[in-house]
Amino acid sequence: MSFSELGLHADLLRAVTAQGYTEPTPIQRQAIPVVLEGRDMLASAQTGTGKTAGFTLPMLQRLNNTGKRPGKRQVRALVLTPTRELAAQVGESVSSYGQHLALRSHIIFGGVGQQPQIDALKAGLDVLVATPGRLLDLHQQGHVDLSCVEILVLDEADRMLDMGFIHDIKRLLRLVPKKRQNLLFSATFSNEIQTLAQQLLDNPAMIEVAPRNATADKIEQAIYRVDREKKRELLAHLIQQHGWFQVLVFTRTKHGANRLAEQLSKQDIPSMAIHGNKSQGARTRALTAFKSGDLQVLVATDIAARGLDINELPHVVNFDLPNVAEDYVHRIGRTGRAGSDGEAVSLVCVDEDALLGNIERLIKQKLPKHIEPGFEPDPSIKPEPIENGRRNQRQPRAKRKPEGQSANTGGERKRRARR
Repeated sequence: MSFSELGLHADLLRAVTAQGYTEPTPIQRQAIPVVLEGRDMLASAQTGTGKTAGFTLPMLQRLNNTGKRPGKRQVRALVLTPTRELAAQVGESVSSYGQHLALRSHIIFGGVGQQPQIDALKAGLDVLVATPGRLLDLHQQGHVDLSCVEILVLDEADRMLDMGFIHDIKRLLRLVPKKRQNLLFSATFSNEIQTLAQQLLDNPAMIEVAPRNATADKIEQAIYRVDREKKRELLAHLIQQHGWFQVLVFTRTKHGANRLAEQLSKQDIPSMAIHGNKSQGARTRALTAFKSGDLQVLVATDIAARGLDINELPHVVNFDLPNVAEDYVHRIGRTGRAGSDGEAVSLVCVDEDALLGNIERLIKQKLPKHIEPGFEPDPSIKPEPIENGRRNQRQPRAKRKPEGQSANTGGERKRRARR
């Protein structure tokens, strides 16, 4: 099947061709006709399956078909994302695919100055891509009118719930018209997502491209057993011995990300860290250098890396296993995207045996275990409690704090402005 068979406009097909795509992915084949029909939709797909184009292309076509309303342009499509990076990437897709259409779009998120965003809103927009916190801030200041929204998209909805955005989402739902098209995308169909879908969607089409919590077939997964104090040495050894480049490494904490990036750089492995305490400028510079190939290793925490879209990323390394098993699926989904091959390596010490067991039960497979010569684990070492460990896993989802937010944050507005 080709994109033209999906009923897309010629100007959209030109943009798709310019991006180098010839055949739609499974999520695109199923989602695009549903969105073009104007139906609500609940879609679950592995990251890297092309879901952004799956809603962006038909959304642009519907807006283009209805035409601009008389008077000032009003926001007719609103896309909500959990992180700045994902907002930027969705906004880039909207701009790229809509380059031949007479539609305006803009991105709104925290961590940068408000004035350019306010100016864009004043000029009038058709499509607005935003993170919830900054959007609510600008609405409270009188800069945002959402009364004409026709299409509402919640992207990475599961992560928005994990990050405690549910109350912000409910506030935003009160600002948009009751009659609208709703599209909800999630990596998993958790109980929380299904509850949200029942409240938000009207007779939705349900699309599930891959089994729940499945890992991509194209990803080669491996576990390296190693002592906790030798993880950094083993990582440097593997990178240098195998000539790995463009390596995305996950750590459990922001401090750990900083420390690991510094240590790798000292071993002539160019590395930078990306996490919630970094300024938006620093995060953008690191990501740009990594995408362009100027940076060999990007060390990230889970929230900072959510939504990273890097073409043909070959290697993902779990320096620390995640505390929540589902996050393993999200992490390794950064590689093996849209049919490309990828490799996911996890460095596992004795402290993380229980976490590994949780992951293997979730994905319903035993992962191959390796011991690298010279890095054999010491059997006499006893497991220790994991920093930021299971205590966080027991917290109610709605109360989890986004990265960079402390418990002492002064007021909800300051909390949102950080995003």
